[in-house]
Amino acid sequence: MIPYCSICWEDNKVRLLDQRLLPQEELYLEITDYHDIIEAIRTLAIRGAPAIGVAAAMGAALGALALKTEDPEEFKKSFAAICQEIAAARPTAVNLFWALNRMQDVVKAHPAEPVAALQERLVREAQVILKEDDTTNRHLAQHGQVVIKDGDQVLTHCNTGALATGAYGTALGVMRAAWEAGKRFSVWVDETRPLLQGARLTTWELGKIGIPYTLIPDGAAAALMQKGRVNVIIVGADRIAANGDTANKIGTYSLAVLAQYHGVPFYVAAPFSTFDFSLADGLQIPVEERAPEEVTRFRREILAPSGAQALNLAFDVTPNELITGIITEKGIARQPLISDIKYLRSAKD
Repeated sequence: MIPYCSICWEDNKVRLLDQRLLPQEELYLEITDYHDIIEAIRTLAIRGAPAIGVAAAMGAALGALALKTEDPEEFKKSFAAICQEIAAARPTAVNLFWALNRMQDVVKAHPAEPVAALQERLVREAQVILKEDDTTNRHLAQHGQVVIKDGDQVLTHCNTGALATGAYGTALGVMRAAWEAGKRFSVWVDETRPLLQGARLTTWELGKIGIPYTLIPDGAAAALMQKGRVNVIIVGADRIAANGDTANKIGTYSLAVLAQYHGVPFYVAAPFSTFDFSLADGLQIPVEERAPEEVTRFRREILAPSGAQALNLAFDVTPNELITGIITEKGIARQPLISDIKYLRSAKD
């Protein structure tokens, strides 16, 4: 059992681990105002698509509890506005919108109930979303651990463990499941510029689990593949289009191109809630552009000359033809991805 959680609900408060401070400090924030959840999502105190979805649901529940009206119609209107505010926190991770839609569906499904009953239902739904996230990721991890073999050298990018989800993890969850199954392997961890989620977070989580790892600069991945020192690449996702095109942390697309050139299997691990079936392909996925200061400085340390221009694309999109398979809670979609995704989508849970 890992002795930490990214987010939980306690006594009508949201308790989340402030990931901006890791690995130097493990500080939990106690949040009672949904505006603070929005700020936590925007500033990456909590990040990772599944975790953002859980945070959005819990933020919506906090917002519902704060509404003092007893008029159901006024409550519904105000609650919809709260969900709209939370939805604006970050544009790329589709889990955020998926979770908020679920919360709004609760209200729509019980139009005649008094406000107090709706508030209770919304709190329960947020907790259910958290529990389901854990179960989903464990199923995903069990399906995915078959891609890792004894002695493998696995490469991963950004952070996809319990910090990025409600509990278990996606790509890092696959590694965790393989380790728990008795396989012994090591992990190359991309530092993941500019905010170093690999260096700060993935190494911290792998250390907690006990999986051996080596931290590398993002630019070292090609040389390692050239030397035959990478057997498989496993990454997460923030949004996947209907055809399998995948948005993930900036630098993922580069890895996929390198993997194809060097013949290294490239897997994406993500729950079905990360799919956006309203988008035919990745060209339609909105890519967040964050503040240039995240590139020109790190925390308080200035890295570039004053006035330096910087472009800070938070994500890139990997075309489906570069992906060996997408690991989900229903199984692994393999090439041709479109037909396999359709098959898994139609399969019963």
